[in-house]
Amino acid sequence: MPESTIQGKTRNPAAEAVSDPAELAHGAALDRYDVAILGELQRDARLSNAELATRIGLSAAPTWRRVRWLEQQGYITGYRAEIDRRRIGLGVLAFVRIDADRNDAEATRALEAAIRALPEVLSCHFISGTGTFEAQVVATDIDAYSRWVRETLFNLPHVKDMHTSFSLGEVKTGHLLPLTHLHVPSRGPG
Repeated sequence: MPESTIQGKTRNPAAEAVSDPAELAHGAALDRYDVAILGELQRDARLSNAELATRIGLSAAPTWRRVRWLEQQGYITGYRAEIDRRRIGLGVLAFVRIDADRNDAEATRALEAAIRALPEVLSCHFISGTGTFEAQVVATDIDAYSRWVRETLFNLPHVKDMHTSFSLGEVKTGHLLPLTHLHVPSRGPG
């Protein structure tokens, strides 16, 4: 669309059609600054915007706009503190394979909803192969885990069986996702 001038100001109707100016300036794809922001915030989500800007080589304003865009687009889904489970008395980490008694859509959705509601379940995946779900579960000790299985897990809808493996030691923990596979074009710092 052509630009026009009203009272000495240049007007661009195409730019006005976009509701968020950051979206227009940013584009749809990640660039090297976005990937750098994701990497830095994964390592330390408590960085001030000024420190983040310094680390990625941009000024504060475009860095802030990029963080907001990454949040709005769903790349950044939240910020949380990592807590040492042992320090708060959760000494047992179990990997639990749960077999469902039926593998139809309705039964699977019901069991998924029930599992999501359990605070002891840190993560759970619908899996291929043997079993239906694989969950990471925490408990204070083996006795507490045993009670949880009998009183909670076996009372969930459609649970047929379960198999547990216990962590004997953590080799690697954390949730830093690798970003090296993102091949991004260079763009201006906007």
